[in-house]
Amino acid sequence: MMFLIAGIIGADFAPSQGLATLPIALLVVGVALATLPTGKFMSRWGRRRVFLAYGGLAIVATVFAAWSLIIDSFVAFCLAALMMGWAAAAGHQYRFAALELVSPELAPKATSLLLLGGILAAFVGPELAVAGRYLMGTQYAGSYLLLIGGYIIGMALVASNPDVHQVVAAEDRGGRPLGQVLRSPVMILAVGSAMLSFAVMSFIMTATPISMHRHAGHSLESTKFVIQSHIVAMYLPSVAYAWLQARVGYRGMLWLGVAAYGLCLGVALVDTGFLHYWVALVILGVGWNFLFLTGTNLLPQGYRAEERFRVQSVNDFLVFSTQATVALSSGWFLFWWGWNGVLWTSVPMVLLFVFLLVRYQGRLPSLAREADEVEVQVS
Repeated sequence: MMFLIAGIIGADFAPSQGLATLPIALLVVGVALATLPTGKFMSRWGRRRVFLAYGGLAIVATVFAAWSLIIDSFVAFCLAALMMGWAAAAGHQYRFAALELVSPELAPKATSLLLLGGILAAFVGPELAVAGRYLMGTQYAGSYLLLIGGYIIGMALVASNPDVHQVVAAEDRGGRPLGQVLRSPVMILAVGSAMLSFAVMSFIMTATPISMHRHAGHSLESTKFVIQSHIVAMYLPSVAYAWLQARVGYRGMLWLGVAAYGLCLGVALVDTGFLHYWVALVILGVGWNFLFLTGTNLLPQGYRAEERFRVQSVNDFLVFSTQATVALSSGWFLFWWGWNGVLWTSVPMVLLFVFLLVRYQGRLPSLAREADEVEVQVS
């Protein structure tokens, strides 16, 4: 919902058009700022308590967002987006919680199943935005109030399930130095693929609603459909991810993700018609799925059990700091350089990861075996 309407809202009452995407950027900044403390909280109090506490924070932030629109305060709306981002940091920990519940060979299936929830979100979020647009006297204020229902349902699901893994705070203090862990090729590719997945996806998706609706003149309904299709494309490939990964391996999935990003940029550069936006954003979603899921499943192969909270938190900090930076700059690039400027700026990001993949891809099989040895030692 935020990626569909926050930029449009910002374009209406931001001090300048270059700041229209600031609320979306601050949403991601909130995630980035919360990653390290969230890991600490979970290592001390367990995942369930933190999930519930962050759900309460999300509801407060949502009410604050609606109020900021009613009083016509761009600053307050930006603060609400920052709070929503902080609350969202807990949601990104679901994938690590899922990985801890299954054996390593089932990890791709577990993360794929988890991400399928995004298909529901792809329809519910934008539909809430449109349904609540005129629900109150202020446009979109009702959209945020409707969103509270989603948070309540999520909290109820979490509350109905106790922690299946009790965390001992002391166990997170051991392990190798963090720098040593992050320097290994498997960690470079795991973190790098996740950073690329979010960087390019956020850079383009943040600019899309404004480019489509404001600049290219497409209707809000058409823009909504493109964003919905994009989000479905982000999560629907999860159905086939485990099957595909078993056949082409992590290396093949990374190359497929990079190829999808390249094809997305090529299609989007051709024209600003509805079909080009739709095809490009669908391909962008598929590329994100391949890169993000592969990075998520590779990450546990690079750390030991006692290192997991530190490494997971730092991984998310790097990923979402990158996403925050590109989301913040997306509106500026769109304002000064247009849609094509956003697309051409994405090219160096893809090429940088291609360089890392060419350099380190040969280490993935051997490092997987090393990870097995580490697992035996920990057991």
